[in-house]
Amino acid sequence: MFLDTLDELDRQIIELLIKNARMSYSEIGQKIGISRVAVKMRVQALEEKGIIEEYTTIINPQKISGAVSCYFEIETKPESLMEVAEILKNNDTITQIYRVTGKSRLHVHAVASSNEEMERLLYETIDTLPGVVECSSNMILSRIKDIKGLRL
Repeated sequence: MFLDTLDELDRQIIELLIKNARMSYSEIGQKIGISRVAVKMRVQALEEKGIIEEYTTIINPQKISGAVSCYFEIETKPESLMEVAEILKNNDTITQIYRVTGKSRLHVHAVASSNEEMERLLYETIDTLPGVVECSSNMILSRIKDIKGLRL
């Protein structure tokens, strides 16, 4: 579906890396029937093209004692949208920012180490943003499904 523009070997490599980004080139090669060196060359080419952007460790904040996750829907005046996005981008508690359809809206995810830290984010950052027309927030109670990267 998303990977139709890639050849079959590249698709297989990406599928394996999505399932386990720590899989070695040798393991990948064994599974798809090519050498470790060929896998390495293909992965490097995918990285150079920007198809593979990074490898990361995903932490589940709900499993850490005291961590609080929250989503914000922020509507701004059109002329304030990029300034608001820049302010939020520079805040370490903010983990994701998306420009979404509709009016000048941002969908923002924050993970704080405690209720107090989340409250500070609200009072010191969210409440002081310029040009905000409306802001709503939802605390995340539990994660039911969370797919990272592409759905293949």
